[in-house]
Amino acid sequence: MRLFVLTGAGVSAESGLGTFRDRGGIWAKFDPMRLATPQAFARDPAEVHAFYNLRRRNLLAAAPNAAHDALARLSAALRSDLFLCTQNVDDLHERAGADTVHHMHGELLNARCLRCGAVHPWREDLATGTACPACHRAGGMRPDVVWFGETPRGMDAIETALSRADRFVAIGTSGAVYPAAGFVAAARARGISTLELNLAPPDNARDFDDALYGPATVTVPRLVASLIGPEPGAPEPR
Repeated sequence: MRLFVLTGAGVSAESGLGTFRDRGGIWAKFDPMRLATPQAFARDPAEVHAFYNLRRRNLLAAAPNAAHDALARLSAALRSDLFLCTQNVDDLHERAGADTVHHMHGELLNARCLRCGAVHPWREDLATGTACPACHRAGGMRPDVVWFGETPRGMDAIETALSRADRFVAIGTSGAVYPAAGFVAAARARGISTLELNLAPPDNARDFDDALYGPATVTVPRLVASLIGPEPGAPEPR
């Protein structure tokens, strides 16, 4: 079985990281056009840095939850037969032990220099005066995340993985952000079975063959147990 798993903000919500498009989510509190576009960064980099510095601190204080742990176990079992693609910029899949994660929207704990293009692991705050460790010039460091209007990472790899998959699973996604929201339709067009795990039906719910609703910390371990068996010594998922 070759499995394509797409995760969204809902998989990390129970770790204390906010979702984006739910009622009370991040974009209900903050204007993405002021904080998450190249134009916003050019206009007011200090404001953008302040927003992402807060998100970076929140991420560093968070921990993987049972959904991340279950997907890490699935990764160890399926290895190259699992393509784990995430819209999330957090590193909770990796901290849980997942071997290979495709971050289509970049990674919050990396910083990229607009002057020389170098990408660096980054756990501290960024500011307009932060110098690039590679070229030593200040004023060009930004979070290495994909903003609105920018192209997601590795779309060729995603298309290849979708074309080879036997099953497509979306976990905790809103179904509102493209191109990720279109992956399920692409999978169905290839005759691939599709499943969504979510708290409530997403915008593209009609495109899925099956659904399992509930908290990710419950539904994801249940799914993984059905695929590779329960974790030794663990209680049966309810």
